[in-house]
Amino acid sequence: MSRDSTSTGAAGDTNWYKALDPDELPEGRVKAVSCGDTTVAMTHQNGEYAALDNRCPHQGGPLGEGSIETGLLRCPWHGWDFDPLTGKTPGSHDDCVETFPVKVRDDGIYVGFPEEEPHERTVSDVIAETLVNWGVRQVWGIVGHSNLGLADALRREAAGGNLAYYGVRHEGAAAFAASAYGKLTGRPAACFSIAGPGATNMLTGLWDANVDRSPTIALTGQVESQVLGTGNFQEVDLEAAYGDVAEFEATVLPDSDHAELATRAAKTAILDRGVSHLVFPDEIQTQSAEGVDPGDPEGRITDRDITPPESALADATDLLANAERPVIVVGHGARFEMDGIVDLAERLQCPVLTTFKAKGQIPDSHPLAGGVLGRSGTPIASHFMNEADLLAVFGASFSNHTGIAEYKPTIHVDYDAMTLGKFHSIDVPVWGEIGVTVDELHERLDEVEAESQREEITDRWAIWREEKASRRAGIPERGVNYATAFEAMTRLVPDDAIIPVDVGNNTYAFGRYFEPEHQSVLMSGYLGSIGFAFPAALGAWAATQEPESEFSGRKVVSVSSDGGFGQYMSEFTTAVKYDMDVTHVLLNDDELGKISKEQRTGGWDVWQTDLVNPEFAAFAENCGGLGLFVDDPADLDDALETAIAHDGPALVEILTDADPV
Repeated sequence: MSRDSTSTGAAGDTNWYKALDPDELPEGRVKAVSCGDTTVAMTHQNGEYAALDNRCPHQGGPLGEGSIETGLLRCPWHGWDFDPLTGKTPGSHDDCVETFPVKVRDDGIYVGFPEEEPHERTVSDVIAETLVNWGVRQVWGIVGHSNLGLADALRREAAGGNLAYYGVRHEGAAAFAASAYGKLTGRPAACFSIAGPGATNMLTGLWDANVDRSPTIALTGQVESQVLGTGNFQEVDLEAAYGDVAEFEATVLPDSDHAELATRAAKTAILDRGVSHLVFPDEIQTQSAEGVDPGDPEGRITDRDITPPESALADATDLLANAERPVIVVGHGARFEMDGIVDLAERLQCPVLTTFKAKGQIPDSHPLAGGVLGRSGTPIASHFMNEADLLAVFGASFSNHTGIAEYKPTIHVDYDAMTLGKFHSIDVPVWGEIGVTVDELHERLDEVEAESQREEITDRWAIWREEKASRRAGIPERGVNYATAFEAMTRLVPDDAIIPVDVGNNTYAFGRYFEPEHQSVLMSGYLGSIGFAFPAALGAWAATQEPESEFSGRKVVSVSSDGGFGQYMSEFTTAVKYDMDVTHVLLNDDELGKISKEQRTGGWDVWQTDLVNPEFAAFAENCGGLGLFVDDPADLDDALETAIAHDGPALVEILTDADPV
């Protein structure tokens, strides 16, 4: 509503807002109108206008949504009556409604409000400022009735340029976006919801963050503390619901040390590389916290570059020095230390294999790259795994999908002592930060016995690329085969793009056929959750928008099937709302193709895996983005080039069959 401030002399300043146009509100009607930060119930009765506090004094019912019956304004929730012009109650009751001055002018009806008091600092302000001080720059979520106080604090931080907030369509997408951001950057982000269903919707994405060791902070509203435990509307025992997923969890109470709770949440997410959870009862969010300072990391966090024990370093050095055919295997945990690891491989003249989660951490074009190991991998990697006489494993978790051989002599380096020897005995478990450990190994290695495997790596790549070419030449049942789709993406996706991928046939084919350069690949690793890719693209894009970010200017190109995209396809409107420069490649086989394949190979009947899909490209256009459809390999390059060059959300729907081979 338009604002017209006028002075009222000794009574102080009154701010006048235009609430209604002339003749907008018929006689005998009421309407809720927002004037600045205040919502009033505008009434028109007996030729006069009035402005009443919209909140019923009983249970807060919205009077502006009520009705004027027999000369009285009736609350829509519980039927309490008030005079529509004075706000008084009939009879001897004294629960009157506050009214505001009204002026009828030629251009409309104006309502006057006293000059706003300065904002009173709240518990939510303290916590939001503390999280910002600890480096939280991104929040995804949905604003709702049980998190409004915290939402207002986040709004102030966003208005001050201290963080970015993205309103999503489903809280699960918020959690996936925050998890993906943490996987990419190593820094914590937050997801945000109301009590009850909003909070439970985030659990899948938070489990993804938990098992993939991504620093993530969940902020959930809660019913008012005085009704906790009574089965109130939308009450869920959130500490119990989040108990296993969260490394740190606390309910914010009136006498809590609020800055310390936020500090513990951020510190735990960073150091334990997992999920922290803060629960905010509704009334605590707006509790006064005047004069309370926020927390910060000064003196609260230590240098984590720990050096491994001397005995472990000596044993690892001895094994490396005497191996003839060593192989280095890197996992996602080594993503920030690849320069040193590649230098070590150069000294040993040995292949570097990656887990699927670590795909892209070394370019496939590097002469020592051996590609992805395991079920989503290449025959190159499996060959060198079989021929190795020593495995040096950095930052990998030994998933059964990866296929790191248990029977080979193994050095395993990780910052997490519990990960070492997690599934079976390791010859030399080395507990230390990976970068520090690699530097130590460089310094200690003198002469090595290893034979050069460079020529053999080159030969193996030639064999595999010839095989891939023959698969591209195959005629699919319809559309474009997977080998052709990912060969085109290998050529056309920018070398430094961020690529979130989903699960299913599309993912297995991506692992085999896409040859990365310096792209960063994100996936739902240990959880393997369908639907991850597109919400993860939102989180990755946010990282590219941060000032002086190492990801600034990088393109985001996500990949999924129709099954995965269908889970969070409404988030395409989120990408449009915030003008996110994201390209999504959707491989459409009209079924849950990976599950159909598992049913066939397991001797089951193929059942209930077919899908009824919209025209996804048309859907993208309908949302306000760019949508392109491809069912002919001859059109694939043009579509990908156009989508990647598009400044904003784009979707390329590629018709495929259900067999990725």
